[in-house]
Amino acid sequence: MYRFYCRVIQKVLYAASPFLPWREPEILQGQGSLRTLPALIKGKKWSRVLVITDEGIRRAGLLDQLLQLLEEAEIPYALYKDTSADPTIENIEEAARVYYREGCEALLAFGGGSPIDCAKGTAARIARPEKDLYDLRGLFRIRRTLPAVITVPTTAGTGSEATLAAVVTESVTHKKFTLIDPSLIPHYAVLDPLLTVSLPAHITAATGMDALTHAVEAYIGKSNTAATRMQARRAVKLIFDHLPGVWENGSDTDGREQMQVAAHEAGKAFTRAFVGNVHAAAHALGGIYGVPHGLANAVILPHVLEQYGSSVYRPLAQLADLTGCSFRGQTTAEKARSFIQAVKDMNKYLHIPAYIEEIQDSDIPLMVERALSEANPLYPVPKIFTRADMQQVYQKISLPEA
Repeated sequence: MYRFYCRVIQKVLYAASPFLPWREPEILQGQGSLRTLPALIKGKKWSRVLVITDEGIRRAGLLDQLLQLLEEAEIPYALYKDTSADPTIENIEEAARVYYREGCEALLAFGGGSPIDCAKGTAARIARPEKDLYDLRGLFRIRRTLPAVITVPTTAGTGSEATLAAVVTESVTHKKFTLIDPSLIPHYAVLDPLLTVSLPAHITAATGMDALTHAVEAYIGKSNTAATRMQARRAVKLIFDHLPGVWENGSDTDGREQMQVAAHEAGKAFTRAFVGNVHAAAHALGGIYGVPHGLANAVILPHVLEQYGSSVYRPLAQLADLTGCSFRGQTTAEKARSFIQAVKDMNKYLHIPAYIEEIQDSDIPLMVERALSEANPLYPVPKIFTRADMQQVYQKISLPEA
């Protein structure tokens, strides 16, 4: 009965989806495109822009490029640089206070998924000042016009510059919750691959596998469309073609550019088709142990795909054909298993661990509860997981006893 209830909710959302106010961000794209951003901002005549970033970006020196461009163009700005690795309610409230205090009229997120989610959450809080942020969690709770949000991703993974969601963490419980509303889709995005060339190899790997997870989950879910299937397929192919190369050679700007395209296409795909049990499991894992989201997705992805069983054989077989993982004469099931093995091989090649050492058996029941609470009834997954299904996934990624 519960599975029937979940499927009904998912079908209602799928039927309503075409009538939602979808939009895509205006894109500034290509090598050196960051330099074109000041002209866009000056043309909008905003009184002041709030730049939201994190300490890692500042220490890496990437922020200096942006601030120099703003100063040379005489664009007033305020700066919030204290975003946590997983943006918290406190981060968003602090950023909102800076926005009001400095008289800002737009937000500029500079960094990975964390500053972008912080900026989205801040914009939601500004649009709904009468609401507590926790009251805005879930589906379509904002329903207001947000101040302009500009995103400048410095990784190629999250696709947050194209999505309608923002993930927020409770500081005390470390539980994550999601704001989901079309109004959260950013208004502008700068995709400059030159900002990603200095990424450490392990971050290149984790963020690239994050994008692959977005694309695969969008492709195998039950709410995809012809458009999202095309976007997901393009992203998967680009990632298989270019992620190993940019991991080996970070200065490959052409490969970096293709990975940004892949992450953006995957973001567009999953913002319409949703994600699935991989993300639900990763959010619960990251909330308790602080495991970076991309890394968690990478480790969990092949095990969830295996747990789905025959429900994903057909779409995974198609992805196997697309990426050259399949062989002549293989059955659909064999092709699907070849694709899963290719994901495992990619992880191994990128030096992504097979296990999460921090996991304690005593924490698994809580992670199972949180993951299932996130996934159901919203995510249109190929197979609705039971507690046993989700528990098996966590056990597979736990470090085996010696």
